[in-house]
Amino acid sequence: MSRIVILGGGESGAGAAVLAKVKGFDVFLSDKGEIAPEYAEMLGKWDIPYESGQHTEERILNADEVIKSPGIPADAPIVRKITEAGIHVISEIEFAGRYDKAKKICITGSNGKTTTTSLIYYLLQQAGLNVGLGGNIGKSYAYQVATEQHDIYVLEISSFQLDNMYDFKADIAIITNITPDHLDRYDHSIEKYAMAKFRITQNMDRDDCFIFCSDDEITIRHLDQIVIKAKMLPFSQKKEVREGAFLRGDRMVVRIGDDECDMFLNELALGGKHNVYNSMAAAIAGKVMDIDNDDIRRSLSSFQAVEHRLEKVMSIKDVLYINDSKATNVDAAWYALECQDRPVVWIVGGTDKGNDYSVLLGLAREKVKAMICMGLDNRKFHESFKGVVPEIHDVTSADDAVKLASRIAVAGDVVLLSPCCASFDLFRNYEDRGRKFKEAVRNL
Repeated sequence: MSRIVILGGGESGAGAAVLAKVKGFDVFLSDKGEIAPEYAEMLGKWDIPYESGQHTEERILNADEVIKSPGIPADAPIVRKITEAGIHVISEIEFAGRYDKAKKICITGSNGKTTTTSLIYYLLQQAGLNVGLGGNIGKSYAYQVATEQHDIYVLEISSFQLDNMYDFKADIAIITNITPDHLDRYDHSIEKYAMAKFRITQNMDRDDCFIFCSDDEITIRHLDQIVIKAKMLPFSQKKEVREGAFLRGDRMVVRIGDDECDMFLNELALGGKHNVYNSMAAAIAGKVMDIDNDDIRRSLSSFQAVEHRLEKVMSIKDVLYINDSKATNVDAAWYALECQDRPVVWIVGGTDKGNDYSVLLGLAREKVKAMICMGLDNRKFHESFKGVVPEIHDVTSADDAVKLASRIAVAGDVVLLSPCCASFDLFRNYEDRGRKFKEAVRNL
């Protein structure tokens, strides 16, 4: 019996452990941190041995293969020892793909991937298809492969998951865009980061489709370095494309072959230039999947915003509170500011990933009346926005941030949590940060 060791006991790791158990492997899971109660319960239910708070090397280095959770960096001491021992390291996505014959629509990118993934999932659901949602969103892909049966999977895949994918193949692959993010994991090299994203196209053939933004400079620059056999379907807001999606006046047009689907931009459920791109990518995927044009239009006009992504929490005394906790990089925050038409009290902060805030200065000068820095080290925000934003404050909790924002904001303003940074200094993850923000708003 082959031995599989899983590193990390979160959604991804626990799901991979269950699939390994179902497939008859000798399974062991190790997490150096604390395993959340729901995952400990899942491992107990499936009789999977595990440890938390440590990595016991003699129980790990005897593995035939290791499945590494995406949050664990390749240079972590235990990962280095695994690699030195010649043990193959893969991702949950790679492992689950071995046992899944369903059609796979896979989405990556620096910004917009969660929204695009959710849009496509919703669109296919509304069309009555048997579809699962997984990867970096929803339930573990591996757990679904172990316990459910779907005809199609829509998978959000991060660069960290792609790093340990080798034989996995997408039927439809989407790169929403590529902007500097997570460069600390890629030797501060945008080239290495971009090439990690393009791993989503590996193993694709002529029967597959690659959907990408032809307005994105970094994506286009790297297309010349890679041989992609799949059919290329670009989307653009700057020019008409032969096949793909583009703008025609105040309409979005999707064209595959001779068939066109169009709809007015003001009918899209999600506002802002960035969401037009997301809607274009989703609509192309829908057309490739032979979804009826009317169904595509209905879905794109009725979709509800993803939690933590420009999520309107509530309005109090005509002050609108927006949770954009998923904006963990500069470009995501830029999109959030760009689509605001009210004076902004902007809540930022967290773990800086080598961010360059200069691209935000123009929007901040135009739209932001006050900045609230919610982090352990806010010096870079102060240095970058001094003289640009009229007032800058420091807090160390979501509750204090919201209370201060409510004192600053007046009727007609928006309080926007769009942090630009990772959440790990004060919160477990961006979801924890967003939910604490929403709770604080509701307690005002």
